[in-house]
Amino acid sequence: MKIVLTGANRGLGIHLAKTAVERGHTVLAGVRSVVEDSPINRLKKQFPDNVYTYFLDVTNEESIAKAAELAANDVNSIDCIINNAGVLAERGKPIEELDFNQVQFTMDVNVLGPMRIMKHFLPLLYKGKKQAVINISSEAGSIHNAYGGDFPYGISKAALNMFTVQLSRYVKDKDIAVYAVHPGWIKTDMGGDNATGYPEESASGILDILEGKIDINSKLGFTDFTGKEMEI
Repeated sequence: MKIVLTGANRGLGIHLAKTAVERGHTVLAGVRSVVEDSPINRLKKQFPDNVYTYFLDVTNEESIAKAAELAANDVNSIDCIINNAGVLAERGKPIEELDFNQVQFTMDVNVLGPMRIMKHFLPLLYKGKKQAVINISSEAGSIHNAYGGDFPYGISKAALNMFTVQLSRYVKDKDIAVYAVHPGWIKTDMGGDNATGYPEESASGILDILEGKIDINSKLGFTDFTGKEMEI
C-alpha cells in the first residue's frame, strides 16, 4: 500500500510510519520540519525505497497542495490516508480561562487540517486500490462520554468524527472505507507518561485495520485500534 501519513515525525505518527514500512508498505510522510537527523529521515535512510518526505503543515493549504503535487509525480496514486497530525492545547483549563487563539488553532489543526488533506489528496486516492481513510480521533470526541474538560480537544475530535461520517457518505460510491480511530491513551508527548497504552501497539492495530485483518462493524465508522466500536 501507498500511505499518506500526516504528523509523521513524532508520537504515534513515527510509529505508524515504522510499522508500515516494516510490513512492506510505502509511506508518504507529511512533516512540518524536514531536518537531517529527524526520526522520519532516519527511517528513510533505513528504508530508502519505502519512505518519501514532504514539507506539509496541515494549517497551510499551499503546503498541502504542493505536497500532493509532488506525491503525484513520485507515486501517481495512493491507497490510504492517515490523518494523524493533531494537537491538545489548553489541557485541563476551565472554560473561564481558555485562550481562544489556542481554541481556534486546535480546530484548525484537528478538524480543518484533515479536510484540507482530503481536498488535495482525494484525486490521488481515487486512483488507488482497496482505498481507506483513517482519521485519528479520540474517546474525548464521544458526545456520549463527554467529561466536561479539555474543551478544545474534545470538541475538535467530535467535529472530526462528524467529518468522518460526512466523508464516508461522500465517497460511498467509490467503495472507499473511512474510519475515525481512537488509538487509546498512549505514552507519547501528547499522552504523557501516565498513559496506559503504547504507540507500537496502536500503530500495529491501525495497520491491521488498513490491511483488512480486522473487520469493522461500526455503522458510523468510529472504532478503537482493535476494531471495537466506539460510541459517538
